[in-house]
Amino acid sequence: MPPKIVLITGANSGVGLATTKVLASASNDYHVIISARSLSKAQTAKSERARDFVEKEFGHLDALINNAGSGNGDPDVYTRYKTCMDTNVIGPAVVAEVFRPLLLKSSNPYSIFVSSGAGSFGRAIERFNGTRDKPPEPKNGGAYHVSKAALNMIALREHQAYVDKGLKVFAMSPGFVVSNLRGTTEELRTGWGQAGPASVAGETMLNILDGKRDADVGKHVYKDGVYDW
Repeated sequence: MPPKIVLITGANSGVGLATTKVLASASNDYHVIISARSLSKAQTAKSERARDFVEKEFGHLDALINNAGSGNGDPDVYTRYKTCMDTNVIGPAVVAEVFRPLLLKSSNPYSIFVSSGAGSFGRAIERFNGTRDKPPEPKNGGAYHVSKAALNMIALREHQAYVDKGLKVFAMSPGFVVSNLRGTTEELRTGWGQAGPASVAGETMLNILDGKRDADVGKHVYKDGVYDW
């Protein structure tokens, strides 16, 4: 059986890099194409050039992992919201739109948007009501939360529009793991020493691509279950 062709955006660090390593070491079942963060921030033209390359080399795409993201906490409200929305919402929407025709050529396509529990309305309400612990977060982190909530809607709408065509769409939360999203200092990367290894997110992604989470298609999943939208 030929390997599954997987494209991962933002694969130069964090969750994207961890997922690449997990898939590469799991078996020979996956041929992973990695893209730097710039692809999902790019204009449509850049994404189309990347799509043309994949189409020429492989003819189809089995899985798209929309991972590139930003946790910008700039003191200026416009700057941080624009950066987060451009990278976490508009970028993934463009990439999903451009690569979808190649996904639909696959016999078992997956479209995965790397989201966050921070984008869950249900969890936000629970934290406000005191029924859920509030994890530490960097200052001015609200723009990231808002952008991930918007990304969840993109995933949900894609699921509703293409589930009948066989496209398996997930919003996937990697969990509180080591990442540069919070910042590049050791304190922020490690979540004040509380963040888990990014490989946990890679294992969750592998389970999705192996079909072990197919019962949760069209939902916001994490390693142990499903989050409220």
